[in-house]
Amino acid sequence: MILVGFKGLTTIKDGVKFMLSNKKWIGIFMTTLLVIILAACSGNSGSEEGGKSSGKSNEISFWAPFSGPDGPYMKEIVEAYNKSQDEYKVNLQIVPQSEYYKNVDLAINSKKDTPDLLIMHGDQIYTYSEKGILRDIGEMMGEEISVDQYHENGIEAATVDGKVYGVPLDIHPLMFYWNKDMFKEAGLDPEQPPTTQEEFLEYAEKLTNKDKNQYGFAVPTLWPQQFIFPTLVKQFGGELYKDGEVNFTSDEVVEALQFEVDLIEKYGVSPKDIQQDGEITLFLQGRSAMHFNGPWMLEQWQNSELNFGVSTVPQLGTVQEGVFANSHNFVIPTSVDDEKIDGITNFLRYVGDNALAWSNAGQAPASKAVYESAEFQEVNIQSPQVAKQFDYVTFSPDVENWGMAIDPLMEAVNAALLGQKDVKEALEEAQKKASQALNK
Repeated sequence: MILVGFKGLTTIKDGVKFMLSNKKWIGIFMTTLLVIILAACSGNSGSEEGGKSSGKSNEISFWAPFSGPDGPYMKEIVEAYNKSQDEYKVNLQIVPQSEYYKNVDLAINSKKDTPDLLIMHGDQIYTYSEKGILRDIGEMMGEEISVDQYHENGIEAATVDGKVYGVPLDIHPLMFYWNKDMFKEAGLDPEQPPTTQEEFLEYAEKLTNKDKNQYGFAVPTLWPQQFIFPTLVKQFGGELYKDGEVNFTSDEVVEALQFEVDLIEKYGVSPKDIQQDGEITLFLQGRSAMHFNGPWMLEQWQNSELNFGVSTVPQLGTVQEGVFANSHNFVIPTSVDDEKIDGITNFLRYVGDNALAWSNAGQAPASKAVYESAEFQEVNIQSPQVAKQFDYVTFSPDVENWGMAIDPLMEAVNAALLGQKDVKEALEEAQKKASQALNK
């Protein structure tokens, strides 16, 4: 160590000799030495090299993409946790959904200011786990949290190659909504939604009155087909990816898409050429009686004062029940310090026991302590219906960058529903594009 401010002295050893013969320098020497030691000891109080998480060990930085109506409910949960004990503090940062994964990537790649805990969608876990970015949470499970506390399909969505990379906050499948007033006008029981393909077609025909520009259903050509089409594929007994290969041209996938086209062309129960969000507008206007969308729509329906019902998705396929879902999961970056783990698991245990507030967003928490409780059954008209589908949800396959992987498929669905291409032709083109992208 080099000493500063002592002319002709270069080492601690020299300084000691000088100090013994010059007592007046003792105070200055000791003060300087103390400053040096304190500076050396405090060097790791902030961000660390190698992507290590920053901050005190009892403070947990938590990122979430809940920039919509669901944000206040997560804030409520975090604030309640912080008030429930004084050992740990969770600092919630809401990052806009549209920029969320871009910001996550920037934080991870820059190897600084990486959050200690973050929310990740189930269809992203495979991609990030393959990059070695996520910690195996299964290794941490014990007294605080365990897989048995959550629905097995919630755990499945967060599992890759037998390793659990996430703790599920919720499972959010496709839902079925209907206009009760239109049901009454058509002579249908407003409290009895269709549950089978036969009933759905029967209801749709009765609810369609083209003279009044009213339809039983409005087939979206864009979003949320990312949920609707995989649901139908599952119900017809198919798989979009099978044994690691693209499976878009299988009989079941063709049949699923043809069914949607037939709702427009054969049965005439849906208007043609619906543009983005056009099906939502028609539903809100009382011109489309039945609607498929996600549980995140609850607040919009309620704010519109629409007289609506919500239930599980009817089985429109001919083989089995099935509904496509995604999930929100708590994940931990590999860069997080071990000293943070106790606080993180303590928070996750709390959320698992106290996530009823999350149901107020229309969601259904994956924690058994919540969705099996009596309070949950009365929380609102939607969340219990969401949980009813937990047993037969289907998730995205283990394909890297799932959103981009199905882009060719969604282009094919759009083209077929707009009448621009034959169903088989559209799916064959999508099969070729997706296979080339998969094998790059």
